[in-house]
Amino acid sequence: PYNDFLSAGGKLADRAMEVANRTGTVPNMRAVVDAARRSGITVFYVPHHRARLTDFAGWKHASPYQLGAHQLQVFAEGSWGGAWHPDFLPQEGDVMVREHWSASGFANTDLDTQLKQHGVDRLIVIGLLANTCVETTAKYGAELGYHVTLVKDATAAFSGLAMQAAHELDGPTYAHALLGLDGLVQALRPPAADHHPAGELVDDLHLAVDHRVDDVALVERL
Repeated sequence: PYNDFLSAGGKLADRAMEVANRTGTVPNMRAVVDAARRSGITVFYVPHHRARLTDFAGWKHASPYQLGAHQLQVFAEGSWGGAWHPDFLPQEGDVMVREHWSASGFANTDLDTQLKQHGVDRLIVIGLLANTCVETTAKYGAELGYHVTLVKDATAAFSGLAMQAAHELDGPTYAHALLGLDGLVQALRPPAADHHPAGELVDDLHLAVDHRVDDVALVERL
């Protein structure tokens, strides 16, 4: 989560902040991260490539999205815009995945390897943007066989229509669960023994009665 997206004055902040402010994106993302840490869930950061002026030189098929971002030098290496938002600084024990070049956090990175080596097969995906990086990463994860949960109010997009497309049209075709912040926090809460008989699954995250979280990861996308 770089400043160019989430901080006032960021190169893309004005485009994202209308939806983000209405949705409560930043405080909700912070709450998800806090809840995950309290539950012992490992946070995996999947950052976008930090822009350099030499990027895409000689490339045959850079996408319009990549070229537009390159022209603006979004998330420029060594710049304030390419630095972490202060609310989401990585902490000891977090896993930093290699920077990705386009929308997917899996393509041409070590995310799949890192998840497998950490014994993870269930993903909670948050970050920006809902209809590009979050959707592409989550969908790729589902294709690889991961159980995917989207947190609908811990993300944002450049328009309400893009959010609607991500969560009402596309999300239900691949995500195993689409929750709001309250639903996620409830799902991560240790279940009371008298409310959940042995073997019963809790909510849509399929957290067993013993509250196993060793195979769950929070994937924070930029």
